[in-house]
Amino acid sequence: MSVADIPPRATWDALRSDPEAVLVDVRTDAEWNFVGLPDLSEAGKQPVLIPWQVYPSMQVNGAFADYLRKAGVTPLNKIYFLCRSGARSLAAAQAAQAAGFAQVFNIADGFEGPPDAEGHRGLVAGWKAEGLPWRQR
Repeated sequence: MSVADIPPRATWDALRSDPEAVLVDVRTDAEWNFVGLPDLSEAGKQPVLIPWQVYPSMQVNGAFADYLRKAGVTPLNKIYFLCRSGARSLAAAQAAQAAGFAQVFNIADGFEGPPDAEGHRGLVAGWKAEGLPWRQR
């Protein structure tokens, strides 16, 4: 099975309309603290924060699926995975799918998207560039 890429705006719409939809942010503590987080308060939700890779070694979090379960995420939830650009979130979604979570989606372009011509992220594509709600931690 493959994991579908979902645009950030479609993800936001799903989070607001589907009570079973969950956003799992798989970035690191440093990214959550210094770059920001999706603000899901308008949808009556909070992002589930589970790093896919553990900073600073960047080793894959071997207990990722266990952390999903401990956070209350079930196979009945539609789970939207988010990282900086869409690469780590795809790997996390694939691992969740392999662990029995069938309804998984990768948020295309992630929170900040690809770098622009000057190497800056957050301006071209992704959650921030779409103007979706976010906040500093």
